[in-house]
Amino acid sequence: MSQKIFKKRHTRIGARPGTLVISKQSPRPVVRGIFYNPESFEDEPIEDLDRLQKAFKKETIAWIDVQGFGDRSVMNKVGSVFGLHPLLLEDVVNVPQRPKTELYDDQLLIVVRMVRLKDPDDQSRYRVDMEQVSIVLAENYVITFQERYGDILDPVRKRIKGGKGIIRHRGSDYLAYAIADTIVDGYYPVLEGVGNDLEAMEDEVIRNPSPEVLGELNTLKNQLINLRRAVWPQREAVNSLVRGDYALIGEDVRVYLRDTHDHCIQTSEVAEMYREMATGLMNTYLSSVANRTNEVMKVLTIMASLFIPLTFMAGIYGMNFEHMPELHYRYSYPMLWLVMTLTGVAMLYFFWRKGWIGRG
Repeated sequence: MSQKIFKKRHTRIGARPGTLVISKQSPRPVVRGIFYNPESFEDEPIEDLDRLQKAFKKETIAWIDVQGFGDRSVMNKVGSVFGLHPLLLEDVVNVPQRPKTELYDDQLLIVVRMVRLKDPDDQSRYRVDMEQVSIVLAENYVITFQERYGDILDPVRKRIKGGKGIIRHRGSDYLAYAIADTIVDGYYPVLEGVGNDLEAMEDEVIRNPSPEVLGELNTLKNQLINLRRAVWPQREAVNSLVRGDYALIGEDVRVYLRDTHDHCIQTSEVAEMYREMATGLMNTYLSSVANRTNEVMKVLTIMASLFIPLTFMAGIYGMNFEHMPELHYRYSYPMLWLVMTLTGVAMLYFFWRKGWIGRG
């Protein structure tokens, strides 16, 4: 069964701006809050959304993580507490959006694509799982919106909890950088897994160019197209953070973002290289199938060529004309077999000397 490469939830034609379109399959939102400063750390699930007001305390940095969009009232409540622009909230919920950076008054929206390899037990044809993560950066808080439960951001949470590095001594802009950088770094193991798949397929395409291999190769090529579509605009979004005039991002954090931008460029180049390799493997597959067909046709042609003179001889002496002297000769039958055998051997030797059989 084919799978659509691109499918986006969108509003009805003519709907007012800011209309939220939420899929029935979206999980119910789970809100989690991390509040920290150099001396303290709190990590708690937030069931009463009024407790989100803690994010406005000036003495702490807050990370509000929302996973799942399945309840419109919760999403509207979060938007109301933080004063999110209706168009910002629409971009968050109506996925997928193109990776981008947009400023809404005193809030900065950063849309990135998080990718990861699926569990090996997952029977889906597509190994790469892609998900939109929307990061809202404000003066002393960061909000992340994720489509589903689970992510690759546990290293950031551990760094905050353990007080390792400088993250608890920096502002919300550094937290937003750490989240975006971790998501970009998540492309490396995915690209490594895709590269391993390509290497394994190289031998299969040459040794066993079967329809099953062609299906796997086509699936892999579609995955690489999706990866490229996510990575290329993502480097533009990060570059906008580095070069743009955003007061929310300090000069010290822009230095770190330049490194993230370099990672985006590197992953995009690798994704493009793998896509070209997949295209090359498709051509190799077609060449392998054509070569196999040619080999079969060569064998059939050689067999037909062998039997042409033999059929000619058998046809002549099978006409049974009355005045054919050879028909009355005692040794005609064995002599005909001898001549036919020698003819076949001579033709095989000729084909062998030409390199058509037995050697390249």
